[in-house]
Amino acid sequence: MNAPATGHIWAALPVPALMIVPKDGVEAVADCNPAAEQFLGLSRRSVEGRAFAQIVQADAPIETALERCRLNRAPVFINDVPVSIGERAPVQCSIQLALLGDRRDLVLMLITPREIAGKLGKVEGIRHAARSAIGMAQMLAHEIKNPLAGITGAAQLLSMGLSGEDRDLTDLIVAETQRVVKLLDQVEQFGNQRPPDCAPVNIHDVLERARRSAEIGFAAHMQIRDAYDPSLPLVWADADQLLQVFLNLLKNAAQAQLMGGRITIRTFFEQSLRLRAASGDDVALPIHIEIIDDGPGLPAEIAEEVFDPFVSGRENGTGLGLALVSKIIAAHDGWITVESRPGRTVFRISLQRARERNYSKEAR
Repeated sequence: MNAPATGHIWAALPVPALMIVPKDGVEAVADCNPAAEQFLGLSRRSVEGRAFAQIVQADAPIETALERCRLNRAPVFINDVPVSIGERAPVQCSIQLALLGDRRDLVLMLITPREIAGKLGKVEGIRHAARSAIGMAQMLAHEIKNPLAGITGAAQLLSMGLSGEDRDLTDLIVAETQRVVKLLDQVEQFGNQRPPDCAPVNIHDVLERARRSAEIGFAAHMQIRDAYDPSLPLVWADADQLLQVFLNLLKNAAQAQLMGGRITIRTFFEQSLRLRAASGDDVALPIHIEIIDDGPGLPAEIAEEVFDPFVSGRENGTGLGLALVSKIIAAHDGWITVESRPGRTVFRISLQRARERNYSKEAR
């Protein structure tokens, strides 16, 4: 294989970078930069042409992600993936995939170990600040909300004897204090999310509840269509928490297009995806739900951190909606990804099916 990437920029990239192409039915390494040589402990010449899975063991569906990157011609981001090289202990990494130029098969893969991300001042700094902010907000929320309630009541009483500009000012006080209370409620909800109470769930029933709420409320200006697989088995999940997830994703799509647009809710069955659960067991995630919109797409500067708390692409957005979605799906031992480009954004959720062992656990 000829090396497809040369030049000073390629050599100067501070994170491990590989070029991946299909070869003889497997994903193979076509090239790697010096940072990747150091990360892998292998020379560029020794990895060229070898199957990626022979060199790197990543606890994530890399082949599926590569396939989707090529099919949709859109970047794919996978955060917090344990990556092992040979006998070395796994390292938490973020993986980014993107097609290179006009080639439809050549994918650029960036593997960013957590310590490198910290040195570059990116994801870890944001997450540390977010955790600190959430902890502080949870600790103070009750103490802050009590005086805010008093301020609101006093302003409402004052407004009864005022008119004109003076009343406008008291109305502003009431509106702003209510906005702050709502934000504190969201922070408390994020920090106090209970573990899921799982049971066999018909995913289409939950999706239809979310759809009806969206159509008569925040998404009344949107066209919502479905592409359901009616043969899907039941999922093992907490129906109320999934309803919250779908409402948040639908609201996110609707708020991206205030002038109207289309949202598609798609479900399908695909057996190939398996992940390592918190218990250490390998879990199959064959049931997939996609929320697709034809809006402008995610801002490039937040695409990698969109599931982190307080990261928002909207003016006055709290940045907690997608963070809560990610937290709930992780608690279900599920998987959520996003692919975004102008005109098409896809949030995909992958969940376990309800099996006999799940029913027996519920019975106990």
